[in-house]
Amino acid sequence: MSDPEDSSLKEPLNPEPSLPAAPVTDSAAVPLSPAPVTDSASPLPVSAAPWPTPEGQGAAPMAPWSPLGAAAPLGAVAPTPHEPGQDSQRPSLFPGDRPTFIFFGIVAAISLVADVGTKAWAEITLSHRNPLEPSIEIIKDHLGFTLAYNPGGAWGLFQKHSEYVRRPFFLLVSLLAIAFIINLYGRLTPGQRALKWGLPLVLGGALGNLSDRIIRSNVIDFIDYQAAWIESMNRLVAKAAPGWAITQHWPTFNVADISICVGVGLMAVDMFTSRRGADSGAPEPPAGGHGGPVAPVASVAAPQASEPLKPEA
Repeated sequence: MSDPEDSSLKEPLNPEPSLPAAPVTDSAAVPLSPAPVTDSASPLPVSAAPWPTPEGQGAAPMAPWSPLGAAAPLGAVAPTPHEPGQDSQRPSLFPGDRPTFIFFGIVAAISLVADVGTKAWAEITLSHRNPLEPSIEIIKDHLGFTLAYNPGGAWGLFQKHSEYVRRPFFLLVSLLAIAFIINLYGRLTPGQRALKWGLPLVLGGALGNLSDRIIRSNVIDFIDYQAAWIESMNRLVAKAAPGWAITQHWPTFNVADISICVGVGLMAVDMFTSRRGADSGAPEPPAGGHGGPVAPVASVAAPQASEPLKPEA
């Protein structure tokens, strides 16, 4: 007989529940999540998670990682590379490449000061010359300085109209041109170098002639150019326009007119070069399909998970 007081035969009052034994599995079958890969050029980790796929299709198989970038799904469509014709639409990587209004103001101010200074010199110097020799000859029979006051525009435009019509018209046109130039310059891209110089030159010339119209109601012209080809051109124009004056003198002009002509020429250069670059850089459509190029990835079969080993009895 056994002793009833023997503690070894007593059952515990609060037995602890037994935990089920964890199944023993093969270490190769457990998928390990790879550590985040950090690109040497970027401090941010590159995610190794599968790329999102359409609903119901599951995760796309991953291609092995390469130094050129993160792993991409097999058959994934790579981003379309940058095309040469899109340089004007690409934002600048360096802020210094974009034309600044400091450069715009400096070029326009130089053009304006040169125009106003030469006009003041011409009016002071040429107005006190001998009436028998009012001009200063620079190149005989070709170039000289002759003081003239032009109440109209280029080629004597609106010269015979009333001051109440002529002055408001030129003031309005000048203000609209200035607003257009400033707005256009603010939208320039780093590649538009011709407009970078052309627009401030046009602005400086427009301000120079505008100041004359506000102060004197006339524009001072003093550069006189003459040549035989000008007379031939005027004879051809006179055949189509009766009453056209036949002379070998080009209409007198000033530094502001030179700035405006050079600036407009640079604007034309930018227009033609931009169009030519767009035509030559047009992308060709892909041969098949309407998607982008397929990323070149290695053909690697997806790893198969092995069945877990059963515990031995």
